[in-house]
Amino acid sequence: MKTKDHLEILRQMLRIRHFEENLYKMYLAKQVPGMSPHLSVGQEAVAVGVCHGLKAQDYVLTTHRGHGHVLAKGANMNRMLAEIMGKETGYCHGRGGSMHIADVKLNIVGANGIVGGGLPIAVGVGLSCQYQGKNAVTVCFFGDAAANIGAFHESLNMAAVMKLPVIWICENNQYGLSTHIKRTLAGESIAARGAAYGIPGVRLDGNDVLAVHVAANAAIERARAGQGPTLIEADTYRWYGHGASDNRSYRTREEEAAWKERCPIKRYVAGLLNEKIVTQEQVGQLEKVAEREVQEAIKFANESPLPDPATVTDYIFSA
Repeated sequence: MKTKDHLEILRQMLRIRHFEENLYKMYLAKQVPGMSPHLSVGQEAVAVGVCHGLKAQDYVLTTHRGHGHVLAKGANMNRMLAEIMGKETGYCHGRGGSMHIADVKLNIVGANGIVGGGLPIAVGVGLSCQYQGKNAVTVCFFGDAAANIGAFHESLNMAAVMKLPVIWICENNQYGLSTHIKRTLAGESIAARGAAYGIPGVRLDGNDVLAVHVAANAAIERARAGQGPTLIEADTYRWYGHGASDNRSYRTREEEAAWKERCPIKRYVAGLLNEKIVTQEQVGQLEKVAEREVQEAIKFANESPLPDPATVTDYIFSA
């Protein structure tokens, strides 16, 4: 991997981290309307590791915890924050909020507030690409709890039978809201379920961005070559609660501290510095650039108008 790729991966992880850390502060300061955004702080390596290997024509479906995925695919931060703040300049004109950001021009088919809601949609997108002969793959992110719903099995089965160009990315952050995955998972892992559908199942350290990138690239190449889907389970951890109202009473502070020691950004920076791929000055500069971009997005969103109440029925039906 070239130095420019390492710098881009780090830049993207820092953008996501600064965006969500600032968003959390804004919500606590009552500057964000509606319900609490679902943050993916601590999970940045999965989003960036996967999306760094995608091409412009590839599709992404994400979840209620999807800010990192859409940013890594190239979404505009100004429009993202404006959407979260309910402004007219947002991606969905302020109608969708944090859980329903989409950009069809970037092939970001959308986030979904329903657990596992993107799984069957990904099958449809993959089938469409196959039918039209597009050289495109579809990546579907979902959480560990979604692996226990019927749509998970139906979607993996259909994608495998039809050899659809779909990559399933399970972000196993250990908890489905407040329930540990070990209490609800039958079997050794989610990745092991791939064998039931005759597809590769890969489990890896989701806080190691390069490990994620290597596995995702192999899955992308396989799908693009017409060999069908791959299931990847990336073990990671969300630093914050399910939402801002979640006091995390179901897990210990010691557990959280142990996972924070495995911070994907800190680990990646340490490796780059050790290999003399980047300097501390370059890292500091990327931090400043990321924070400046977020502050510019905050300014843009604050200055953007709210939707005109007269347009409340707009965008409901397709022309």
